Amino acid sequence: MIRKLIIGILIVLVVVAALATVKIMQIRTLISMPKPTESATVATAVVHQETWPNLLLAVGSVSAAQGVIVSPEIAGKVSEIAFESGGAVQAGDLLVRLDTSEEEAQLRSAEAQADLAKITAERQRKLQADKTVSQSEVDQADANWKQAAANADNIKAIIQKKTIRAPFAGKLGIRLVNLGEQLDAGKGIVSLQAMSPIFVDFSLPQQEFAQLKTGLKVLAVADSYPTNQFDGEISAINPDLDTGTRSVRVRAKFANADELLHAGMFVRVSVILPQEEPVLVIPSTAILSNPYGDSVFKVVPDGANSTNLVAEQAFIRAGRTRGDYVVVESGLKAGDRVAAAGVFKLRNHMSLQENNEMTPKASQTPTPPNS
Repeated sequence: MIRKLIIGILIVLVVVAALATVKIMQIRTLISMPKPTESATVATAVVHQETWPNLLLAVGSVSAAQGVIVSPEIAGKVSEIAFESGGAVQAGDLLVRLDTSEEEAQLRSAEAQADLAKITAERQRKLQADKTVSQSEVDQADANWKQAAANADNIKAIIQKKTIRAPFAGKLGIRLVNLGEQLDAGKGIVSLQAMSPIFVDFSLPQQEFAQLKTGLKVLAVADSYPTNQFDGEISAINPDLDTGTRSVRVRAKFANADELLHAGMFVRVSVILPQEEPVLVIPSTAILSNPYGDSVFKVVPDGANSTNLVAEQAFIRAGRTRGDYVVVESGLKAGDRVAAAGVFKLRNHMSLQENNEMTPKASQTPTPPNS
């Protein structure tokens, strides 16, 4: 019995040893096999030099050349509203008329007194010619006439102040009053903003002060119209700087003929300086952004005499953009070739295959469809 047990144990050990030997041989075979080469297909672009306008970039705010909240100078009850919210008006157009029935009655009385005083003064002059009245009586009659006329003019002025008109041409906002409402002096009736021309105010650091002058071309882009670029020029520069920020306040004037810019809008501003500068540019799709910095993958030969291409990561400092291109301030040189598409799947020293057939060309003025 013991002998049979021993023989069984030996058989099991032999089988286990045989299986272990086979598995070890399989593992050694797998280890000895060559590793598959990891590769990727990418589009490439050549770092090249271009001449771009030298720009000063800033953030600005749109303000109207003329803009007010129309309000009455004196109190009164609204008897007529002659405008619609959001409408356009010309200078002198009637907006609101306050009740002037009392003033009109007073005016008729004052004009009647003025007419009587005028007749009396003329009669006194005729009597003076006949030596019937004294010079002092003539003077008193003239003074009474002038006083009566002044009283009538004063009432006319009150009526005019209660007849509220547009002080300049522009676009109206939302009506703030209602018919029959009792208005206090200074209460807002409606916002009136001149739409053309319009101003954009922005600030630039003091180191740029020497380069600024009136007449320089200014470009503005608003988030409301991302595909529109508005052209203007510097119209005024503050002679003093802000002591807190050490920046200079600048105002640019825009024609705004299509009235797309509105007071209060936020815009991005570019001041175009006369001199241009050479820059190195690459497509923006070539840049891989990370918390620790921007980088690109250069496409280089795998060895001095090799025709195989590999990825070589290079850290760069990116500058301003223009269309699909980005300025490279450091990290690359003219003639370097970089991966321009598919950079997110690349790793350092990965084997590359180049294919530029299906990649769209980068442009400084891209016009994508449905934009």
